[in-house]
Amino acid sequence: MTDTTATAGTAPATTSHVSAQATAFTVILAVSFCHGINDIMQSLLSAIYPLLKDNYGLDFWQIGLLTFTFQVTASLLQPLIGMVTDKKPMPYSLPYGMAASLIGLIVLAYAGHYWLLLAGASLIGIGSAIFHPESSRIARFASGGRFGLAQSLFQVGGNFGQAMGPLLAAFIVVPFGQTSIAWFAVGSLIGIVVLWRVGGWYSRLRASMATRKAATFVSPFPRSKVMWALSVLTLLVLTKNAYIASLSSYYTFYAIHKFGVSVQMSQVMLFLFLGASALGILLGGPFGDRYGQKAMIWFSIVGVLPFTLALPYANLEWTMVLTVLIGLILSSAFSNIVVFAQELVPGRVGMIAGIFFGFAFGIGGIAAAVLGIIADVKGIDFVYQICSYLPFLGLLTVFLPNMKEARKA
Repeated sequence: MTDTTATAGTAPATTSHVSAQATAFTVILAVSFCHGINDIMQSLLSAIYPLLKDNYGLDFWQIGLLTFTFQVTASLLQPLIGMVTDKKPMPYSLPYGMAASLIGLIVLAYAGHYWLLLAGASLIGIGSAIFHPESSRIARFASGGRFGLAQSLFQVGGNFGQAMGPLLAAFIVVPFGQTSIAWFAVGSLIGIVVLWRVGGWYSRLRASMATRKAATFVSPFPRSKVMWALSVLTLLVLTKNAYIASLSSYYTFYAIHKFGVSVQMSQVMLFLFLGASALGILLGGPFGDRYGQKAMIWFSIVGVLPFTLALPYANLEWTMVLTVLIGLILSSAFSNIVVFAQELVPGRVGMIAGIFFGFAFGIGGIAAAVLGIIADVKGIDFVYQICSYLPFLGLLTVFLPNMKEARKA
């Protein structure tokens, strides 16, 4: 990454401008790649739950507590880190976050007691909390105004990592044992190097912007309307993440219990769901740029309901088909929700990223813990019956303001 990248988005419409824009997309792809590494580490935790359950004799509530520990650690820190970096950006904080996740992986690989598993999960959560707000800001700065596309490219890296986690667990961790988790530290080291280079680009960009007059950020709506809209968007993400938590944390157990599939087959089924989610993220952002973020949020809600309601009553083949459709449609709205929120509160990119990547995901962790308790008491089938109704809360989208009209005004 050369010094010319610092002028991306501001250079005149010349050959150098094209080069700068190309370099900016290289930056987006770099943070997307590292997002993938970060989320591989995260998804390994949930992917090895069956292995940990057997190795440590865990109950479902203890599995839920692991998810709770990871996601709540991240959720408590991400909004705070986002608010701090809005005021004082920290370009080189990203590699340190990746290092925290690397240490968490090592702890998970060699944990001798359940409390060490909780410590490893919390370290991965801390790494995630540091990574997401600042990397989301970098993707937005490098977008050239195509915010939905940039957010989708950034997020799809994370979804790809989440999808790869179960496959890597199935074909590496399950055959070679828990200590093989440490092998993934190599990917973390690569991520640290890449993020150090990205930090250098961001630092040069900030230096080039320091000589210019600071922009005045004004929301297009009154404060009360903004707070109400943010509350609706947060609730939408909470319901989506609660449903996704039911699949990412317990889908393997559900498939094994209901259909008698092997552990490896259950991991493949989880990969299909997470892979479809990654594709939905990738497609959702560009469609949001073209048709509007609110339209894509509506499509996600109305489109997914028939499939979530049918899932608890489907056979094995239809279960795989339905989970692919659910992942594809449900995830298409998330990048649009983040972009919508960032436009509601201009100049607070880190705080918004922290809220939606952190707090909302943390509530998803609480949901996972609650669902684990319900699974112990009422059975895993009952969990998917009650979760099938969660998307109905998405009808609150009707209360979101019309951003297109606000832009025209």
